[in-house]
Amino acid sequence: MKPLAKEGAVNLPLNTLNNLLDLPQPLPIQETFSPIIQTDQILIEKIISIGHTTPLDQWYDQERDEWVMVVQGNATLVFEDSTEDGTVIDLVAGDYLLIPAHCRHRVIATSREPVCIWLAIHGDLRHG
Repeated sequence: MKPLAKEGAVNLPLNTLNNLLDLPQPLPIQETFSPIIQTDQILIEKIISIGHTTPLDQWYDQERDEWVMVVQGNATLVFEDSTEDGTVIDLVAGDYLLIPAHCRHRVIATSREPVCIWLAIHGDLRHG
């Protein structure tokens, strides 16, 4: 017998269930960016990095704030600042941080085993 839906309940299609820890097989050679939810105001994406880094001559300088979390594995970011080497932050599974818009940064290391899985949210995140 099918249970009755509660009044005002949202009925989601059964195919909406996914898992952030699921990995494609075979593993991709390229770093992958998979949108989970995308609107004009926000982008939520899953990123799979397998030893990937930002090229030495490139910096991320994004138009929107980015909240990023390492779900699995680990990663190291460097932020451009007044110090010669920049500020380095090591992230392990469960660590997260908010990167303000136009805060130049690079990924200088990601784990291969386990594969580094990120959850990233892009948007105007510092304002109500």
